[in-house]
Amino acid sequence: MRLLLSLATLLSIAAPSLAAPLAIPASSSWHLQLNGTLQTPNRHVYDIDLYDTPKQTIGNLKAQGRIVICYFSAGTWEYWRSDAKLYPKAALGKPLPDWPGERWLDFRRSDVRALLAKRLDLARNKGCNGVDPDNVDGYSNANGLKLTQAQQLDFNRWLAKEAHKRNLSVGLKNAVDLLPQLASHFDFAVNESCYQYNECAGYSLLRSQGKPVFIADYRAYNSKLCSQAKASGYRLQFFKLDLKGVGKPCP
Repeated sequence: MRLLLSLATLLSIAAPSLAAPLAIPASSSWHLQLNGTLQTPNRHVYDIDLYDTPKQTIGNLKAQGRIVICYFSAGTWEYWRSDAKLYPKAALGKPLPDWPGERWLDFRRSDVRALLAKRLDLARNKGCNGVDPDNVDGYSNANGLKLTQAQQLDFNRWLAKEAHKRNLSVGLKNAVDLLPQLASHFDFAVNESCYQYNECAGYSLLRSQGKPVFIADYRAYNSKLCSQAKASGYRLQFFKLDLKGVGKPCP
């Protein structure tokens, strides 16, 4: 019998295996709320603000058996965030017309990525099960930074990789045009108004991989759209634009 173990065996004994990010069931009910006092409907997945939600609240939700997804903006700078002053002015692009105080962010910079990595650290430290990074489609907007599709793909893959390093599930927010290149890197999708823009069919790629697709629509409840979503395996819900209350989900 050999008394010496191989280096690989020793390492496997000494180092604990890393847990995989939590897999979210595709049939999960969900609640999306980014403003106002947190409402607590009987839903399995909660998508809530990373900064505004206390760690204790996240812990309480998880103790109730809920999956907590923490929202933050990965592609824009928001003046009201606690880390806003850390971002160099040279990294800020054009303002977002419909969102005062928010500007596109130059995610190509190493200093910007280091700051965004700290946001992922915050999500991990607060106990989030996953993250919902917003505004990851800056290249297709008037961003003032000359972002390209290739640079956007590189950033989005980096974002997914960094989330997974921290044992966080990560969702692709909108960016439907990038699904063919990114579906395998992300664990779920959150979309806004894809039926309005006639782009929901693109999510069939994620569903073929067994991954959930959560769609938020900002209009009155529409049973016809519910039927379409059900046939596609999507979880559609209707919200008010301010995202302060509880949405009305399809059955």
